[in-house]
Amino acid sequence: MAKIQPFKGYLPPLDLAKKVSSPPYDVLSSSEARKMVQNNSDSFLRIIKPEVDYSTSQLPDNDSLYNHASKNLEDFIKKGNFTQDENSCFYLYQISLGNHKQTGIIAAVSIDEYNRGLIKRHEFTRPEKEDDRTKHIEITNANSGPVLLTFRNDGEFQNHIAEIKNQKMAINFFADDGSKHSLWKITSPSMQESLSLYFELIPALYIADGHHRAASASRVQKIRQDKNPNHNGDESYNYFLSVIFPHDEMKIQGYNRLVKDLAGLSDDQFLEIIKTNFIVTKINHIQIPHSRHTFSMYLNECWYQLIAKDKIISNDSVSGLDASILQDYLLDPILKIDDPRTNNRIDFVGGIRGLKELEKRCSLDAKVAFALHPVSIDELLTVADADKVMPPKSTWFEPKLRSGLVVRFLD
Repeated sequence: MAKIQPFKGYLPPLDLAKKVSSPPYDVLSSSEARKMVQNNSDSFLRIIKPEVDYSTSQLPDNDSLYNHASKNLEDFIKKGNFTQDENSCFYLYQISLGNHKQTGIIAAVSIDEYNRGLIKRHEFTRPEKEDDRTKHIEITNANSGPVLLTFRNDGEFQNHIAEIKNQKMAINFFADDGSKHSLWKITSPSMQESLSLYFELIPALYIADGHHRAASASRVQKIRQDKNPNHNGDESYNYFLSVIFPHDEMKIQGYNRLVKDLAGLSDDQFLEIIKTNFIVTKINHIQIPHSRHTFSMYLNECWYQLIAKDKIISNDSVSGLDASILQDYLLDPILKIDDPRTNNRIDFVGGIRGLKELEKRCSLDAKVAFALHPVSIDELLTVADADKVMPPKSTWFEPKLRSGLVVRFLD
């Protein structure tokens, strides 16, 4: 089952939604975020990345930063950037980009079910990132960024939401990246009950993106439960903010790799060594990997196609993934990237930025780049169902959610 609840969200007014909302906190560097807020003091980045209000040389300690985020959120509410709904709502959220469209609901989702493994994961989390979001949630007293969830769609979900789209939109705008964001409030008690009952029949939810936000919400729940002698499980802190989309509407792009050096090898040595496990062909143009087990590599201003040889291809749900093949047979043994989560010689670039971004980075701070074929949503669900984890940075979901469309407080 999947236990969800409506809540009294804080939303920006229709005419401010584009200005207030922002990309998620973890898809922008601090320098990129600072540039975005230079001419927009109403950007939600000032809450989810509060360091943007300071220069790099004048950053306060972490607790001061989180308190600054909390103050910014309070100020946003006071000045009318956010207004709380009078009644508890679910929210229908639709994102469109080009020919792609996905429609889901924003809801409060049970942390107890996350703790019991009924909300399935496919990635490990990093303690320092959990620490960061835990402090942010605890001090701001709010879920400021949603966890992206999905579920196996049986076709019935669309029947439950069809009528809602005929209502007046609460939010509707085009973001700077061309994506369209539309939101409807679901206020009808009977419709809320219908959706709640529908999700109770869903065997499992899956985290698509936001593993650290979910883990941090769980940690905050434990902190508050331990401090509350009258805890009964119904408190608001027992839930976290989520957007839930059906699996067959999700779109995943490749998550590409950049490595700073060849671990002491010359270009020719490197090219010769990788031929042990890959068929290497020089190509005359940029080429996105067209199928599984095929990679595009950029080295010394040249593009190459790498095809994994049969001897290294596995049918296992994890070791058979392209990210695993690249890690296990090239990045680790040849380029000495032992742990891509912690090694500072590797960086990752979402597929939405295109292969030209890989060329650009190789002219600046990287030696070699690898473009990967996207993981399918079915591969993700299979890994999660088996209680396994994918390699770090295996999935890049696009289009991205906007942060700051709905904020949920913990009390």
